[in-house]
Amino acid sequence: MKKKKIQNIIILSIAIIIIGAIIAYNYSADTTKQKGLQFGNELSQIENELSEIQNKFYSEKTKWEEGDSSKEELLKFYEEHINNFQETISKYDKLTPPELFQSSVTLLKMSAETQLESDLQFIDWIKTGNEASKIRSDTLIQEAYEYQNLGLVEFQTAKVGIKHYVGGEKFEEPQGVSPQQVLQVSEKMRKQCNEQFKNESGEFDSSEIEIEWFNCNNKAEEWKKEHMP
Repeated sequence: MKKKKIQNIIILSIAIIIIGAIIAYNYSADTTKQKGLQFGNELSQIENELSEIQNKFYSEKTKWEEGDSSKEELLKFYEEHINNFQETISKYDKLTPPELFQSSVTLLKMSAETQLESDLQFIDWIKTGNEASKIRSDTLIQEAYEYQNLGLVEFQTAKVGIKHYVGGEKFEEPQGVSPQQVLQVSEKMRKQCNEQFKNESGEFDSSEIEIEWFNCNNKAEEWKKEHMP
């Protein structure tokens, strides 16, 4: 459990450090610079909030393990944790990132969502003692780590992209990404498209929403083509 806790903290702290760098980055035009500064501040705030939420998650678990709180109190806190986590994740959708940073935001959001899934499995293990839930939680945290690694690569590459674009050069695509990772991410993107635009019956409420779903899937396919080694 300590290893998992440390890994979670590392995931979030690395993101905060790297993403914070965009705030001081020089954009070519004043308008673009202002948008970039706002985006960087908002994204850093989200990552900070997620870090604080996860720190409390493990802090409450430690209190329970040391006998300073009951199992019922722990589970009540975890209900609040899930609500806070979901509310913070929803803030990704309100961001207006510069075009080159859109992929990185998508991947960082995936990382957070997968972290939340891991926490839900962990909570189930606390409730039921089901070892399968604990194993699933550990697997999901590793996936969250991989999504974030990809997101940070995208983020750094986008920064390089802006620099090269100003100089009239083409920026390099992320390196060291396996085909399996690319497929995994693109499938996750498609799944999010379905969740966002399809109703409970798996259908569309309007033709306009169907077009948005189609465009969403196209973006997932474009991402796969651009990043497939």
